Amino acid sequence: MDKFYNITPFEVSDAFALNDFMMANESRFQRYLPKTLDQNRSAALAAEYVLRKQIEIEKKETITYKIEERSTKNLVGIVILKKIDFNQKQGEIAYGIDASFEGKGITSHAVHHMSNFAFETLGLETLQIIAHKTNIGSCRVAEKNGFSWKKTLKNEFIPDNDLPQDMELFEKYRHE
Repeated sequence: MDKFYNITPFEVSDAFALNDFMMANESRFQRYLPKTLDQNRSAALAAEYVLRKQIEIEKKETITYKIEERSTKNLVGIVILKKIDFNQKQGEIAYGIDASFEGKGITSHAVHHMSNFAFETLGLETLQIIAHKTNIGSCRVAEKNGFSWKKTLKNEFIPDNDLPQDMELFEKYRHE
């Protein structure tokens, strides 16, 4: 998979591609990545987003990477290590993939890459993925990467203009 896709930090020059990617997948991301979507609704907003993400990477607060086809440099996804807590040695992985690239193992590969980075480079001990039970693809990505279902988080997520939703918590430990 590595020979086909790059998983690297965003550059400001990616702003137009990031905006295009988010808008092309708006219906997919509106429910579960609404903040990321809102921050990328124009190329100007996407450029600001990238600059913020570069600073967050430097500070090791949040790690946001692009997933792009190596041959075409087309942006096909995003993977985020967020809620990094060095005291608890824990973080959460979130992700989104373009609809036309779903089901090809790309997201699983990106989560594997980010997990290794979190464990080996940042020294985290526990990683989490939080997904809705109806998002079968997201749950499968977690399971394929060795994350185990831990529990249902009651009223964990409140979508825009909707009722709170229960979410499923998956965890992976460094020394499993």
